Amino acid sequence: MSKITKEKPDKAALEKLGIDRWSSWECPPSTFPWEYDDRETAYVFEGRVTIETEDGDKVRIEPGDLVTFPKGMKCTWTVHEKIRKVYRFG
Repeated sequence: MSKITKEKPDKAALEKLGIDRWSSWECPPSTFPWEYDDRETAYVFEGRVTIETEDGDKVRIEPGDLVTFPKGMKCTWTVHEKIRKVYRFG
């Protein structure tokens, strides 16, 4: 299964992606299991999260990260600081 990918895009790249039209999501500090039914691309505005995949890989996500989660991935989210992100599927 493909892995989580992340990058730090500049403002022009974010505008090209149209993140201002994506759905938004917020979550307070917590830990929970998650499974991706579809590929998700997300941009994080604030917060810090560690995601641990079933394979034991750990990915730290922080403000400014553009993250892609592969379809079918099962993981555990640990939200260290309230997260605020926008996302799209597909």
